[in-house]
Amino acid sequence: MLILLSDGAGLTARQCATVLARAGHRVEALSPAGLCLCRMTRHVRKVHDVPALGRDPFGWLEAALDVAARRGADVLLPVQEQAAVMALYRDRIEAAGLATAVPDFAALAQVQDKVSAFRTLARAGVPQPPAVVAASVAEIEAAGAELAGAGQAGAGQAGAGQAGAGQARAGQAGWPLFVKMPIGTASAGVRRAGSPDQLRQVAGDYERLGALRPDGVLVQQHVAGPLAMVQAIFARGELVAFHACERVREGAAGGASHKLGLDLPEAREHMAALGAFLDWHGALSADVILGPDGPRFIDINPRLVEPVNALARGVDLAGALVEVARHGSGRAQPAAVPGARTHQLLLAVLGAAQQGGRRDVARELVHAVLHRGEYRGSREELTPGRGDPLAPLPVTVTALATLIRPAAWRHFVGGSAGAYSLTPAAWRQICQAADGGPGAGTPGLPSSESEVSRR
Repeated sequence: MLILLSDGAGLTARQCATVLARAGHRVEALSPAGLCLCRMTRHVRKVHDVPALGRDPFGWLEAALDVAARRGADVLLPVQEQAAVMALYRDRIEAAGLATAVPDFAALAQVQDKVSAFRTLARAGVPQPPAVVAASVAEIEAAGAELAGAGQAGAGQAGAGQAGAGQARAGQAGWPLFVKMPIGTASAGVRRAGSPDQLRQVAGDYERLGALRPDGVLVQQHVAGPLAMVQAIFARGELVAFHACERVREGAAGGASHKLGLDLPEAREHMAALGAFLDWHGALSADVILGPDGPRFIDINPRLVEPVNALARGVDLAGALVEVARHGSGRAQPAAVPGARTHQLLLAVLGAAQQGGRRDVARELVHAVLHRGEYRGSREELTPGRGDPLAPLPVTVTALATLIRPAAWRHFVGGSAGAYSLTPAAWRQICQAADGGPGAGTPGLPSSESEVSRR
């Protein structure tokens, strides 16, 4: 079976390629022209050039359908933010003879942006940190005063940062707070404010960027605790597979360079409830802070995220997503086996360059080669070398570049995210098409058939 991945640049795409190819599938991918992770592995037979999602979501869809027709693909698998436009035009995808697994657009729109997701979690009864939606500088400052005051009881505790902010310590009572733009990928659009002055500066920056209108931003209270990533596959609201892992170490741009599989029954219950509430179909992931009062959900991703740690624990998320795509249902996956340490050396090297310099990059490489520290008993999840002679290329290129010039980490992180990120402008275009507006040559659905989330 030929599986066409919606993305070829991201970490999830690269991990899915390995999992699916080893399962016997033929795998190809879509990505804008240029180097990307899926061009550097034998597990992907071909990477097809397509427009970047963030610049032209409808052009991406047309190109994807054209490639699928020419190559005779069986499945168009959403492995990044292309899920947004795929959900809107699922009927077109299926009419082209392609199997896929995406939710109804009305469901996706309820969690695609951070403001809508906050309101949806509240309606579904899923626990999250206190937050306020603010649409002006004055409202942001007022929200800061309200949330910081409410959070004074937990002041001074050290905690894991939210959405890539890293380890943080509250400098004043009730701080820090996090200010989140509605749309942002790979921790983009999330700013940390450790004091009223910093919050005022963040608010001013967002005002100058025009980010406060029309939907505002989310100002959210900090919760102390480690970050966990939870992932689930649903078939029409029924939970098929679930996995959770802790981000043991933060790599570049907030990504997890080292993970530890966890047993989180409470988070599983919340994810199952959310999936049932939305009648979700396909993959749904979340970032969760394991706070003193239990898990608190801080970010929702309407897609699959990095499935290899789950596979190391006996849960095949990628396989379950393919099964749901092909059959509309899926056999329930077994509960994950406790433990399983995995790492992504590429992210660790980039993180060492971001947070330190040449010596830090060199030290990271030595520890990985000698299986020291957090590499002891851990397996590579992003670029495993077994049966794949091209697998070392991404780490080799990145290591050489950052040893020569540590600031090069920005090029690698920004370049990959730019290939698949859903920009605010692209999301507005998709929402306009959903309401029956112009869709750049792609017919939009009647507004009666596709409801955009009511903010």
